[in-house]
Amino acid sequence: MAAVAALVAALGVVAAVVSAQTASGTVYLSFDDGPSRYTPRILAILDQYGVHATFFELGEHVAADPGLTRQVYAQGDSVQNHTWSHPDLRHVTAGVFATQVRSTDAVIRAQTGYTPLCLRPPYEAVDAGVYARAESLGKQIRLWTVDPQDWARPGTSAIEHRVLGKVKPGSIILLHDGGGNRSQTVAALPDILSTLQARGYAFATMWC
Repeated sequence: MAAVAALVAALGVVAAVVSAQTASGTVYLSFDDGPSRYTPRILAILDQYGVHATFFELGEHVAADPGLTRQVYAQGDSVQNHTWSHPDLRHVTAGVFATQVRSTDAVIRAQTGYTPLCLRPPYEAVDAGVYARAESLGKQIRLWTVDPQDWARPGTSAIEHRVLGKVKPGSIILLHDGGGNRSQTVAALPDILSTLQARGYAFATMWC
């Protein structure tokens, strides 16, 4: 009996450890290319599920509708730098690189009081020079690990399946709230969030 009791206790410990591991997975949800008219709809969904995300915003879009950036930040989400006009940073001069980043910092800071510390180069276009220039401007580069290519509008189901099939603890999920018609992304978001929460994932934001 003592042996059985010990086995049951051991199995209970194992089950508790497995449960804790399942419930302790953290993922990072991020949105690029906004803000846009889709941003408030995404914010409403995030609020419904009690989730916060990181928004990598384009300076020119912040300048066009600064109230959206204020709304993102006020909801408790992270607002970070995605350059001013979405260039390939590998192919610009040092001066243009600095202007792209600093101008975006300025418009974000004007709406949030916060200067972004994260930089996401468009197109995942990075090399040693991009990393060095980013560091010289006090920025850490943050890319992604799960890309459902929602920008190509493959369909709501495809976006959901591509995210849910690849996500794991520590994943950085790339979605888009700007740069075109993002209705499929909006439609896919509730199922993505509810499924990941059911799997025990927590959501964190990136501030670098």
